[in-house]
Amino acid sequence: MASETVTQKSELVKLGGQFSTFYVADLFFGVDVVHVQEVLRFQQMTPVPQAPGVIEGLINLRGQIVTAIDMRRRLGLPVRQGDHAPMNMVVRTADGAVSLLVDEIGEVLDMEAGTYELPPQNLNAAAIELIRGVYKLQHGLLLILDIEKAVDVGTGLASASESIEA
Repeated sequence: MASETVTQKSELVKLGGQFSTFYVADLFFGVDVVHVQEVLRFQQMTPVPQAPGVIEGLINLRGQIVTAIDMRRRLGLPVRQGDHAPMNMVVRTADGAVSLLVDEIGEVLDMEAGTYELPPQNLNAAAIELIRGVYKLQHGLLLILDIEKAVDVGTGLASASESIEA
């Protein structure tokens, strides 16, 4: 456990740079800009039968088939209300492009490594699992999303009960 804390602290020193931001409910997230492929308005989706509940469907992105993950469901948050369509933030992962369905796109922020901290423990369990750390801002916290964990829909509280049984 002590070596894990030392590793986490050494990672804290390294993390800084530019983050593309977005909102899901009242949470403000950031992902490293190097992982962002593009941002799009809501796209028509093809449903995927028997897929985990966090998968909204598939989109055709100029001939590339991309899985769309609803971040509200992934984080265990209430469904989107009204007729406000989500936005697509297409990110590159080790397994290819994935679209994160988010409520609103923010701006690109340049953050200093010295202001990075571990995530607060008062977030819900599904969110804590997906957060690498936070930056304190004047208007709140910028939660840094771990892209690989966020797109791994076989894990997490929000998807575990809805996943396909083998």
